Amino acid sequence: MAAPGQEEDDIDHYEVLCLPSGEEGAALTIEQIEKAYRTQSRLRHPDKRPDDPNATADFQRLSSSYKLLRDESLRRQFDARLRARREAAARAAAAGVKRRKAVSDLEERERAAAAGQPADPAEAARREAKRKAADIKSELDEFFAAKQAAASGAASTSAHGDKKAGTPQDGVKTDKGKILKVSWDGSPDYYTAAKLEVLFKEFGEVEDIVIKTRKSRSRGSAIVVMATKEAAQLAIQDHFVFNASPVPLTVAPVQEQGGLSARSTQTPESRTNIDGTGFSDLEASVFRKLQEAQKRKQCG
Repeated sequence: MAAPGQEEDDIDHYEVLCLPSGEEGAALTIEQIEKAYRTQSRLRHPDKRPDDPNATADFQRLSSSYKLLRDESLRRQFDARLRARREAAARAAAAGVKRRKAVSDLEERERAAAAGQPADPAEAARREAKRKAADIKSELDEFFAAKQAAASGAASTSAHGDKKAGTPQDGVKTDKGKILKVSWDGSPDYYTAAKLEVLFKEFGEVEDIVIKTRKSRSRGSAIVVMATKEAAQLAIQDHFVFNASPVPLTVAPVQEQGGLSARSTQTPESRTNIDGTGFSDLEASVFRKLQEAQKRKQCG
């Protein structure tokens, strides 16, 4: 129903007769239009709306719209105007979406700039990769410092500089292919050096294990040094042992930039920021027995 005072060009004559507009209205037959007019004229006749001051104008509009839609030529012209109006509205809506997206992108870039973050996803990925590389370097630095400190402490305990049999001499470099980065989600305290040694001995002899300083409450990490590169490769390739644990491990190689002085596994465990491989025979025995029991259960 058209509103009083509505401009002629803005009137949808199909809506005046309470008919569907647009393409559906253009497909209506003359019989359907006549039926709608008869129904609406009975309902909207001024005699049935004595208290409505707009009843006469509304009924006149109803009659005018009916006459236009009955005229085939006028109706075609009106359908063309409606179609052009719909297309213009669609273009305006699309332009509005583009404008809103442009504004949103601009605001996002401004927020990223204010926060010191790159708006470009590729740049963000590069920064994240750089941050992870810095974390690994920091862990290696801690690892090397711990080994050097332990080696210096072991040398100072002997007045003559004697070393135990099998202890590598200072200056011997650890092959970078033997070093593994180990991490897990959950409590950083879940894995100790003893637990990790039990797991990694599945693949060969373990030279050293250093637990990272606990900077996070939801993630732990460690450096594991295998005796051979082959053992390290086996540990990287075989994920079954690590995934079978209640807290799965992620194992990856660590690319070392330089050498480091190897430390004897007989060196006492540091109790500041790292856990060494030194642990009591009783604890080692318990873990080995647990592992053997788990193997027997799986094989059975």
